[in-house]
Amino acid sequence: MTTDRAGAPVLVGIDGSPSSLRAARWAAREAVRRGTGLRLVHAFGPMPVIAPDRLDVGLPSDGDHRGHLLARARDDLDAAAVAAVAEAPGLRVDSEVLPDFPITCLVAESRHAELVVIGDRGRGGVAGVFLGSVAVALAARAACPVVVVRGDREPDATDPVVVGVDGSSVSDAAVAFAFEAAAARGAGLVAVHTWENVLSDELVVGIELKTVLDAERRHLVEVLAPHRARFPGVAVRMQVRMGRPDRALCAAAERAQLVVVGSRGRGAFAGLFGSVSHALLHRCPCPVVVVRPSLSVALHQVSG
Repeated sequence: MTTDRAGAPVLVGIDGSPSSLRAARWAAREAVRRGTGLRLVHAFGPMPVIAPDRLDVGLPSDGDHRGHLLARARDDLDAAAVAAVAEAPGLRVDSEVLPDFPITCLVAESRHAELVVIGDRGRGGVAGVFLGSVAVALAARAACPVVVVRGDREPDATDPVVVGVDGSSVSDAAVAFAFEAAAARGAGLVAVHTWENVLSDELVVGIELKTVLDAERRHLVEVLAPHRARFPGVAVRMQVRMGRPDRALCAAAERAQLVVVGSRGRGAFAGLFGSVSHALLHRCPCPVVVVRPSLSVALHQVSG
């Protein structure tokens, strides 16, 4: 897939919900950090026709009704633009209603964006439907990192960036993004590495938990070394523990600016869009960034 990121904006999916307004404000601050503009898009695909004796899904709706919805979509974009500029005066903002479904639009637009930013619930507050149908699909297909803006707490400037690390190429891209994000914020970084006990308790005692812990810590030090050399000003704290990664990441996120993970991992982090992603996207108390492995080169180009 080819991409063109020269001067690429931060992209936000807008749907008129309070959540998408929060995403627009978060994205406005991020665009300022990156020295780029903001692009707001509202997907406006085929609407269902519902009659008393039939249900046809995906057909064009009645013209008057569609016109009303189109006007509302434009109003939603205007409101998001106002919120973004209030957050970052002077920010360059453009907006557009796109004639397609949300996932199709955002995936296509992601080819020319630095980030895609969305809220954690759609209009009406339906978090599960929105995350299931949009966030997971975007994270699997988008050509740039995807940010799901979560949490009601305004993070403190001293709060760190948290990243999940397992040593795979996927998590390496996430680590690169996390270091860049921490450096841009003047924040520290917390690197979380977990492993799950696949042995019996007796065997764990027999091989000594401390031996395993030391080996895992050495592995984490090696994984982080090239990134620490590239960002020497970022203070790094390591958390190495046995247990589930979703619990460790959610706990670390309690006082974090954002949590960064790869789109899938290995070991304890494998199958991110199973239990781990479900926990992060629905319980994480701060924004979650999902980074795909193929983005590592692009990330270095953007931040270099």
